[in-house]
Amino acid sequence: MNGVSRGPGRWWRPRSLRTQLLFWLITLHLGAAVLTAWFSFVAYGNLVHNALDDQMRLVAESYAGSDPQKLPRPMDGEAAFSRGAFIVQIWSPDGATLRATSWPVLTVPLQARPGFSDVNTGAHSGSAWRVFTAEPGSRADQPRVQVLQNEDYRRRRALRRALLEGLPITLLLPLALLILWIIVSAASRSLRAVARDVASQDERSPTELSLARVPDEIAPLVGAFNNLLSRVRSAFATQRRFVQDAAHELRTPMAAIGLQIENLRAHVPAGEATERFNQLEAGVTRAQHLIEQLLHLSRQDAPRAGHAGHASERVDIEVLLRDSVSQLMVLADARRVDIGFEGGIAAVVFAPAAELRSVFDNLIDNALRYAPEGGVVDVRLHEVDGHAVVDVLDNGPGIPKEAIDRVFDRFFRVPGAAAGGSGLGLAIARTAAERHGLRIELRNRTDGPGLMARVHLPAPPAA
Repeated sequence: MNGVSRGPGRWWRPRSLRTQLLFWLITLHLGAAVLTAWFSFVAYGNLVHNALDDQMRLVAESYAGSDPQKLPRPMDGEAAFSRGAFIVQIWSPDGATLRATSWPVLTVPLQARPGFSDVNTGAHSGSAWRVFTAEPGSRADQPRVQVLQNEDYRRRRALRRALLEGLPITLLLPLALLILWIIVSAASRSLRAVARDVASQDERSPTELSLARVPDEIAPLVGAFNNLLSRVRSAFATQRRFVQDAAHELRTPMAAIGLQIENLRAHVPAGEATERFNQLEAGVTRAQHLIEQLLHLSRQDAPRAGHAGHASERVDIEVLLRDSVSQLMVLADARRVDIGFEGGIAAVVFAPAAELRSVFDNLIDNALRYAPEGGVVDVRLHEVDGHAVVDVLDNGPGIPKEAIDRVFDRFFRVPGAAAGGSGLGLAIARTAAERHGLRIELRNRTDGPGLMARVHLPAPPAA
């Protein structure tokens, strides 16, 4: 059966529902983590900024109001950059001279305007500083005080806090994915059960699917599929009734025509009239054969419940094949074909005997029709690789490779084949075989001209 190829889908919309859910859930969690971290960075950054500004103001006021003047304690660059220590500068009252500083390496002049400001001392890392310049004192000899803190320390502190805020969401992502995987797997079990119900349907009598285990989202699809199955059953029943009615209606007049032809044979003069009479008789015989095949096909297409009378039974394949060969001996003699049977093993199949006869009768009949006049048809029961098989071999023209896969189609005839067949024999044989676990294989013979039809028998059930 030809299938429609399906691509993998776009990367943001894969074919699998499970993959789509996982993809969008990961995206949602990562987006939430990023937004939470960004919001925390902004909010906590403002909080840290305001808190540290208040501390800088308090430090500056403590130095500016001390009497006698308190000198700042020396510090190093590591304290300034790593721990965010405050750098205190004591300036002369006029702001022209730096009297004392806790870190002499940093050269930031006294800002002209009191209050907070941001100063950049260069293009290298750590060059941005937050500066608080205290108001001039009330006394003329009161020094000016300026406090500085590294801006990169503030940003790092806010960023660390933001990452800690987003960490729980990131850590919950694997757990959320695992929970989602379990939920989706549990939900998909019902879909797999529906798929198994569909796969187990009998194509001749499809039944409605149960909605008991189907999720609400899939129920409309299953309901639509049940409606389709109902229409398919109706179409099959209509087709079956038409074939049966047509075949039954044709069967009686064709039988009457056959009897009339048989009665007329004694009155047909010799010569060209006899030849034409033989052609007419052969045509009627083919029509009768086609009608019988159509009736057989319509019975096979009927639901299995309609075959309650065809219960499985223990069938000895050797006995069945000998009976088929003897029944078709008349056709073989008419075509002057030598037919023989060779049974090398004992094989038993549990199936309706009439169905098995349909398989082997049609294969042997097909071989007899395509074997040349004076040809040979062999029926063999033997083992291949430890499995029982039945081979039906003829020395006819065989089947072209391009047509060997189509010969099981109904009404298909190999181009150039001699007239006489209905195009239904192999289709009937395969339908009956598949119904009971047999498999038919066709291949052209390698030891000479002809075709080999091999039937693989099912293994006998365990005792």
